[in-house]
Amino acid sequence: MLAIVIITILIGMLIWRLAYLQIYKNLMYTTLSTKNAIDLVPIEPTRGLIYDRNGVLLAENIPVFSLDIIPQQVTNLQRTLAGLSRVVELSDSDISQFRKQLKQHRRFDEIPLKLRLSEAEVARFTENQYQFPGVLIKARLMRHYPYGESFSHVLGYVGRINTQELGKIDQINYSASHYIGKLGIEKFYETELHGKVGYEEVENDASGKPIRILKKTSGTPGKNLYLTIDSGLQLAIENAMSNLRGAVVAIQPKTGQVLAMVSQPAYDPNVFVVGISQKDYQALQQSDTKPLYDRALRGAYPLASTIKPYLALQGLNSGATTPDYTIFDNGIFKLPNNSRIWHDWVRNGHGKVNLSRAIFSSCDVYFYQLSSKMGIKLMDDVLDEFGFGTLTGIDLDGELKGVVASPAWKLKTRGLHWFPGDTTNSSIGQGDMQATPLQMASAVATIATRGHRYIPFLLLGDQEPRKEYVTHQPTQLNVIAMRDPKYWDVVIKAMQNVIASPQGTAYGRFGNGYAYTVAGKTGTAALSRRRIPDEMDKQQSVPEKLRDHHLFIAFAPVDDPKIAIAIITENSNNAIEVARAIFDYYLGNKPHVVRTPQITPEHNGT
Repeated sequence: MLAIVIITILIGMLIWRLAYLQIYKNLMYTTLSTKNAIDLVPIEPTRGLIYDRNGVLLAENIPVFSLDIIPQQVTNLQRTLAGLSRVVELSDSDISQFRKQLKQHRRFDEIPLKLRLSEAEVARFTENQYQFPGVLIKARLMRHYPYGESFSHVLGYVGRINTQELGKIDQINYSASHYIGKLGIEKFYETELHGKVGYEEVENDASGKPIRILKKTSGTPGKNLYLTIDSGLQLAIENAMSNLRGAVVAIQPKTGQVLAMVSQPAYDPNVFVVGISQKDYQALQQSDTKPLYDRALRGAYPLASTIKPYLALQGLNSGATTPDYTIFDNGIFKLPNNSRIWHDWVRNGHGKVNLSRAIFSSCDVYFYQLSSKMGIKLMDDVLDEFGFGTLTGIDLDGELKGVVASPAWKLKTRGLHWFPGDTTNSSIGQGDMQATPLQMASAVATIATRGHRYIPFLLLGDQEPRKEYVTHQPTQLNVIAMRDPKYWDVVIKAMQNVIASPQGTAYGRFGNGYAYTVAGKTGTAALSRRRIPDEMDKQQSVPEKLRDHHLFIAFAPVDDPKIAIAIITENSNNAIEVARAIFDYYLGNKPHVVRTPQITPEHNGT
């Protein structure tokens, strides 16, 4: 009888418990059950493509197979990695990158172990997949740059998201993304290129494997970007700069559109997408040629004699000189009450020199005297007006400001006072005056337009999926005005004679037979102080790394400027020849060698 009572009580308790769970706690456990059976899986949005101004594809997405691991589903990660290494080839870099990503993601995320599996590796893993729970092959899109090293400093590259970036991004929008723009256009326009994440509602079985997709919310692909870059011109410049170190920036004067931006040597951005090894990265960093260094954007070089047209304009505008004022240059200059001698680059001087000849024959003594009359403040003022010493505002990160040297700057940075000799050195662009090729190109474009300035920019337009193309408009800055507009003509005519006059510093080197007008100015950035002028002629006798840098700024055609350029060739005097090749290509429509992109699978865009 007692046993029957106990059994009855136990049965009653069981019925009560079942009723409690199924009726009173029904909502909670239904929800838990649903969560256990259904996952929200984020879908990575398709990254926007990048084109040049003519629709040439510069950055694409190619389909690849990757080997991914879901850590939550792996019992022994170390043993799994060891087993996988016998099926697919895993490098130390693959393992290292995976362990970094492991710390940054949730345990139920799919984390790539190796990208771009070969067909043989896919086949071998498929045969052995039953041995590796929690490991799967994933079809995904990977960034690819079909022109390799070309455009690398402009485009930049994408790489795996690191810990620092993880703290700054929208982690929901990047929940399915492993890559982010690191440099160049890829970084500056990351938001536009990335797009918005989508989701799949997936039903899983008891082991956590997907059974079916219940619902799919598509993400929004990133915008396709069209750059101001003319890829044909960029490749022609790279061809002209072959085996040279340096930089070239070409700008459309009337808009500020950057037509080309070359820094030589360059690097292949594709190796960073896959994941570059520490050894290979150190090799790039420690290379004597500095391929990672963006000379066009960050190279700070002496302005050298390219400073002279700007000082000439200020001399005219301030009344410190006139077009007809002449001096006699005997090759030396001395400041009052100073025993130091400043030499002209021509040993015995240029003789009788007016402003025009001082520009096209690059007479140092004329500008020594002019700077003595104007003083450093007026010199600095005109350089400031043309944008030296400040960021241009181009749509790229990492630009340097350069230096417009002044008494205040010298006192602040060096704790030293300014001397009259500092002004003399500055008058020929030596001393502490520094500028980037981008600044030089922007400034000479302003001369070409007779004072109309624009912010240099790279984004010509963009297009969202299934929407109209949107053009980005130029941004004009304050116009530089002269008291007499004819001062522009005086300086520009003198710059034409840099090439056209037998006494011009580019005469002969630029060559003959061109069907366009061109105005320019040469410059030599001396790497060490010369004691005598003739040392300029002995450059070939010194080691290459100690030879001078050469600069050339120019624009053409003179009356309707379509292109303005700044060139610097390091330890080489080939800047003028590079300029001729650029103008012949862009204005003469002559045949040129175009590098064919590496053949890849069809890109996936929007």
